Amino acid sequence: MKRFLLLTCVIICISLNMRAQNDTLRYEITKSMPVFYQKLKEQLTFPMAWGKSPIKEFSEWRNEARNKLIACMSNLPPKASEYDTRIVATEQRNGYKAHKIEFNISAWSRIPAYLLIPSGEGPFPAIVMLHDHGAHFSIGKEKVVRPFEVTPEVMEDANDWVEKCYDNQYIGDYFAQNGYVVLAIDALFWGERGRKEGVDYDSQQALASNFLQMGASWSAFINIDDVRSGEYLASLPYVDEKRIGCLGFSMGAYRSWMMSSISDVISASASVCWINTTEHLMTLTNNQNKGGSAFSMLLPDIRRYMDYPHVASIACPKPTLFFNGREDKLFPVVGVEDSYRILTDVWKSQDAEERLVTKIWDEKHFFNREMQAETLRFFDKWLK
Repeated sequence: MKRFLLLTCVIICISLNMRAQNDTLRYEITKSMPVFYQKLKEQLTFPMAWGKSPIKEFSEWRNEARNKLIACMSNLPPKASEYDTRIVATEQRNGYKAHKIEFNISAWSRIPAYLLIPSGEGPFPAIVMLHDHGAHFSIGKEKVVRPFEVTPEVMEDANDWVEKCYDNQYIGDYFAQNGYVVLAIDALFWGERGRKEGVDYDSQQALASNFLQMGASWSAFINIDDVRSGEYLASLPYVDEKRIGCLGFSMGAYRSWMMSSISDVISASASVCWINTTEHLMTLTNNQNKGGSAFSMLLPDIRRYMDYPHVASIACPKPTLFFNGREDKLFPVVGVEDSYRILTDVWKSQDAEERLVTKIWDEKHFFNREMQAETLRFFDKWLK
């Protein structure tokens, strides 16, 4: 009986203490954002943006802005001394051949990839095909190239994803059928570059934190792997090194405009469903404030110098395409419109407006077949 009374008293004390804390405790965080987040955003003046920078000669600005971007990537892996390509498997398809390969993407990582080569005489134009995020990590490159010699579970997973996001069409195979060499790799954490213990959503934050504690960035490692995959394509004898583009949807779109801004190997880029501004992404209601997925597209310090469309502008005057959906809940349309205005002003300033395509579709976060066909026509115009 005494134990029961003692336990009851303890519970009552704890309850009263918690109630008192709830009544009196102040807070400075709401919905994972500091209550002063607007003040933080006001500090971001983006002084290296074209038009704000004191540098008035565009090529000089472009070099300085790119150097700052690369500096913010920090502690990157060294290049591989050789690619040492190995063909793992091959499948003949309608008008092209599909290879599963392995090659050294850096001095630290040897990775699998899909390489699609059209029938006929090269050299061919080529596309680095960049997969999305989707909080779906079991597959990566298989989201954009139809896999082969895989388990039934992987095949079903890929087919389901392509139906969900790509209107039931493998975008990499679509481009190979139309005369492009296509390379697709797994971003670090996806597919065959995943977590030994099994990938889950929350482990993204642990991975990103561990990179940061070692003076590096998970996002930057994804970006530099993309750049080096383009350099790998340029080294292939059947690829025209002057006609290489990159294309992606969602996170793949972010990877695409980043890749074009960093690398002169890329001659044209297309980015579908990923462009916006910090002003409209960093709100109490936007998905970006949840963390998690955002870490794969986050470079420390870059916002002190440039916003997303300013970074994408480093690619000017290359042919560049941006598509977004009016009903896309991840990327507010007002932020898309602001980004398009910034991008258009930059390309106009270099008399290159005809090289920039921006379009808002009556679509959600989805890469439908009509959008894919228009993207193909864009690349045909500039790479063929």
